[in-house]
This record gives sequence, C-alpha cells and structure tokens, in this order.
Amino acid sequence: MILTGLILDGFASSRLISFCALTESRNLDYCIIILNNLQNPNVFSWNAVIRGCVESEDPQKGLVLYKRMLTRAGCRPDNYTYSFLFKVCANLVLSYMGFEILGQVLKMGFDKDMYLFNGIIHMLVSIGELGLAHKVFDDGCVRDLVSWNSLINGYVRRRQAREAMGIYQKMITEQVKPDEVTMIGVVSACAQLESLELGRETHRYIEESGLNLKISLVNALMDMYVKCGDLEAGKVVFDNMRKKTVVSWTTMIVGHAKNGLLDMAWKLFHDMPEKNVVAWNAIIGSYVQANLSLEALELFREMQLSNMKPDKVTMLHCLSACSQLGALDTGIWTHNYIKKHNLSLDVALGTALIDMYAKCGNMTKALQVFNEMPRRNSMTWTAIIGGLSLYGNVNDAIFYFSKMIDIGLMPDEITFLGVLAACCHGGLVEEGRKYFDQMKSRFNLSPQPKHYSCMVNLLGRAGLLEEAEELIKTMPMEADAMVWGALFFACGIHRNLVIGERAASKLLELDPHDSGIYVLLANMYKEAGKWEDAHNIRKMMNERGVEKTPGSSSIEVNGIINEFIVRDKSHPQSEQIYECFNLINKTIGVCYV
Repeated sequence: MILTGLILDGFASSRLISFCALTESRNLDYCIIILNNLQNPNVFSWNAVIRGCVESEDPQKGLVLYKRMLTRAGCRPDNYTYSFLFKVCANLVLSYMGFEILGQVLKMGFDKDMYLFNGIIHMLVSIGELGLAHKVFDDGCVRDLVSWNSLINGYVRRRQAREAMGIYQKMITEQVKPDEVTMIGVVSACAQLESLELGRETHRYIEESGLNLKISLVNALMDMYVKCGDLEAGKVVFDNMRKKTVVSWTTMIVGHAKNGLLDMAWKLFHDMPEKNVVAWNAIIGSYVQANLSLEALELFREMQLSNMKPDKVTMLHCLSACSQLGALDTGIWTHNYIKKHNLSLDVALGTALIDMYAKCGNMTKALQVFNEMPRRNSMTWTAIIGGLSLYGNVNDAIFYFSKMIDIGLMPDEITFLGVLAACCHGGLVEEGRKYFDQMKSRFNLSPQPKHYSCMVNLLGRAGLLEEAEELIKTMPMEADAMVWGALFFACGIHRNLVIGERAASKLLELDPHDSGIYVLLANMYKEAGKWEDAHNIRKMMNERGVEKTPGSSSIEVNGIINEFIVRDKSHPQSEQIYECFNLINKTIGVCYV
C-alpha cells in the first residue's frame, strides 16, 4: 500500500488500521506508526486505534491518543470516540479525566446520543459519583433500559440497596419492563437488605413475568436466600439448577459455613465435580471465618497436594489463619511464597502481612512491610497502630495515629481500639480521655462496647474505679461482659470489694457459667478475710455445675501447630514431651541451688 500510494487513500488506510487494531492478532504499535505517517487520518482511523487501546492490556494509551487527536487539525472526536474514552475512565476509575471528557461531551451536545448517554451514566457510577449519575439520569432527555440498569446496579455495587430499590420502583411506575440484568441488581439489593419477604416477592415476580432464568440470575437468587438465612430455599434453587457453576457451589459452601454448618459446607465442597482456586478459597476462608485456623491451614496443604496453584485470596486466608494461631513460621513461608511468585504487594495483602507479623510477635518485620508498601489505606495504618499497641509500643502507636490524621486519612472504630489500647498499656489516662472524646466530637464515630471496655480498663488500672463505674452508667447501650469484666478485674487488682461485688453480680447475670468470675470473687473474699462468703461462692459454683475451664496453649514446631490443654496426654509424643518438661524442671532446680 505504501509503494502504490494506496496508503494515502482515507478509506483504504482506515480499513488497514481497523484490521491491525481490532483483530485478535492486533498490533497497536504498528497502527500508531501508520497513524503518525498519515497527513490527515479520518475519525474512523482514530477511533479504531483508540478502541484497540481500550480493549488492550494498557487502555490508558487510548487517552494519550485522544490528547494527540485534539492537536491534529481537520479531525474532531465524535460520539464513538467519547464512548470508548468513557469505558477507559470507568474501568480505571479515572475521575479527573472522566469529568474533563464529560465537559467536552456536554459542550458539543453529544449527551443526547443514547449510546453515549449510557456511557456517561456507566462512567459516573464506576468512579463512585452516584449522586451526579442520578442527576444526569433525571435530567436526561433520552434514556432506555440500559440507563436504568446502570444506575440500579451502580447503587447495588456501592452497597446502597435502598436507593437501588427506590430507582427500581420508579422504573416500574414509569412502565419500563425490567430484564434479567435489572433483576440481578434487584435480587442482590434484597440480599444486602437481608429482606427475605422482599426477596420472595421479587422471585415470584421473576417467575410470573416469564423472564429468562439465566445462570447469573439463578445464582443471584440462591445467594439472596442464603444471605437472608433461608438455606432450604437456597438449596431448592441449587438442586433445581440444570447446570451449576463454581459460583453456584461456592455460594452454598459459604452460606452453610456462615450458618455454622461446616460439615455440610465440607460435603458440598467434596461433592464438587471440579474444584478450581475459587472453590478452594471458599472452603479455606469458611474455616478461617469460623476460627478453625488449624483446619484451614490443613486444607491449604491439601490444596497444594492437589497441584492447585494458590492466588492472592488464598494468601489472604492463610495469613489470617496464621494471625489467629500465632504461627510465625507458616506466616513467613506464606510471605516468601508471595515474593517468589511475584504476587503484587497491594493494600489488602500488605495489610494482612502487617497484621500477621504483629500478632505473631515480630513488629520489626511488620514495620518493614509497612514501609515497603507502595500504597497504604486506613486499614493499613490501623493494622500497624494495633500491632504497636499490642506490644506496648505506646508512643509509636500514638505517633502513627497522629501521622495518619496528618496525611488526611480518616480513622475508624478499629483504629481507635488500637489507640485506646495503647493508652491502657502506657497508663495514659488523660490521653485516653482525649481520644475517647474525639471519637464523637471530631470524627463523628459512636463508641461501641469495646471502646468503653478499653476506657473502663484504663480508668480501672489507674485506680479510678468510681469514674469507671460511672462511665458504664452513661453507656447508650447495655454493657456487655467485656465491659463489666474490665471493671471487675480492676477491682481485683485494687481490692475494692464493694464495686467488685456489683460488677460480679452483673457478670453472673450475663454468664452464670463463667468459672473465672466465681474464682476471682472467692479470692477477693479471702483477701478481705470473708472466708464464709468465699466458701458460699465455691458452693454456688458446685451447685450450678460450673467447672473451671482448663488452660490451653499452642506451639509451632517445624511449621506444624501443636495444641495442648492442662494435663493433656492426647498428643502422640506426650511421653517424650513430659520427660522434656521434667528435665527442664530439674535443670531449673539445679540452677537455683
């Protein structure tokens, strides 16, 4: 074409560019070379290359080409150009560029084009500008079913189910007939609201309207029933499915696990004809959520033996399990696996590593991961603050909290738990009062029972037992066992039997079978010389059949977690273990002679 001069023909060159840009064997660099060598490439050629970039692994190239297009004389973007650009902004969440392009579209009057109008709605929804998307939708002179669906599903994705249902009701009022895409959004909204009645009503409407029950809609219905607590209805939908996808199986696995039916969840997993990484993640994550982390790590080992390659989600579950168990060796192995397989240290994975190292006692490594992270969010800062607090690094925890505020990140309730716990460790009463007050006054956060428990613990340790008891009385909700327990144990430390008796009474109302309350109260009576009262507490304990819970602990040896309880002989190596203990005791005895 170059030799014959045919390349100068606008129609021929645009067809060549289109072929190179939009076929499976696309070569965008070659397209751009051709484009650069054309004197006056037409809008069709520009659009073909921009579209090719949008559909490639580097969609931002499309925006670069758009900027270059604006500098070339004789060719202006059209409605197709802008529709491709809106897709880039939506997929990459480029809000600034999205607004710039939107301004150009409004200026040129292209917003009256139905296809482009829907692109605007989709872009605004994708970058999180739901209010503006709603306004554009309401003000628009053209809109179709796609417009309604974009707005409804946009609100659902942002977990604003009530707003989504409001738009759906308006859609029905305006006699716009919903399709399968609409109903997926509506059913998902019912699931978010956990409204079984609304979900059943929506299911009836779907059946009565004769909508095509595509597998994605059936999966949404099943998910809705599971999240609304009707496992039986979810199972009926599941059993009636002619074709089950991985989503179908994992929905039922996670649903049963969340309802405490782990055996059934395991059976479903076992019955799956083909297990991919998503299925493995579902069952491993279910065990982690149920605080059965040892079993979760065993499942992870089975996953590896099955030659299934773990992904980032698997690593997150493993790190959570290691955090719960304090399994540092397994946590280090997981970190090394992440590095070896070049899994990007994104915010979620980095935060999970920080949490794991902190809870396993290696704050140096936790800080190293924190400092190496390219991006951090509020959860990352919260994890490092909580870790520093856990190990009594009071000043560092408060320093990181102040730094977090300085860079403009908003703390949440969990962040304040870390800060208040740090104040408890350091006995910083005034600072604790200040941060507790700031929750409401500065950050508009409502203190929860755990925050009150921290404050009661802080005041109690400082001997301010009357103030701690008064604080409990001001709580807007009923104080739980954690709050009363903090006061009770502080009374034990400071030997305040009067307030201690009141706290113990509240605790026994909440849990009459907690052996620790009886034991500590009896000891307090003994220390006060009230032997008869101490005897009565022990008698009450026996009459109620309360037994002292044996202490338990775990230790990680060569990557294997071993759990023990007092006088435990269930371990296969218990004889050797007790022999080792006896040897240690003898050695200690010799050292003290």
